[in-house]
Amino acid sequence: MDAADWDQRYRGSELVWRAEPNRFVEEELRDLEPSGRAVDLAAGEGRNAVWLAERGWEVDAVDFSGVALEKAERLAAGRGVRLRTVRADLTTWTAPPATYGLALISYLHLPWPEMARVLTRAAVCVRAGGTLLLVGHDAANPARGHGGPQDPGVLYTPEQVADLWRPSADIVRSETVARPVTDAEGVGRTALDVLVRAVRR
Repeated sequence: MDAADWDQRYRGSELVWRAEPNRFVEEELRDLEPSGRAVDLAAGEGRNAVWLAERGWEVDAVDFSGVALEKAERLAAGRGVRLRTVRADLTTWTAPPATYGLALISYLHLPWPEMARVLTRAAVCVRAGGTLLLVGHDAANPARGHGGPQDPGVLYTPEQVADLWRPSADIVRSETVARPVTDAEGVGRTALDVLVRAVRR
């Protein structure tokens, strides 16, 4: 889906996703002491970015959907915090090296060569001692899980992500994690996600 497709998806008045942060984002980052600036790549409607701002981070929310970023700004205003929204295509977006204390990538799925470039640039933009966190749909999900993209070309494994970050960061956690979901019929299912957390050297 391109930016126009996502704009259309986000155009309704209601949030497409819940207003609360992703469960793994909250579990991994709730005890992390805010240290200046954070960037949320593919921020969408801002649920994770707003939560980070509430915790004391100065957050840049980057997404290529202007409609999503407008909703993120409204969500932030309603919660009494501020975001810096950046409308940009992540396949070309860059930030100065060592800009952020935290880079979050939550459910961004691109063809692997493009995804690898985004991950590499994310590592570059985090300063020494800063945190990198990725959560996404696992490559095993179509066969053994539920929901998410079914195109294997836009899915990845924890090992792929960790291998890209390992030259410049210490890998704290790299695994496939289970996420309970409910399907359209109300039946409980299990989705399989990638979770990789690293600390920049």
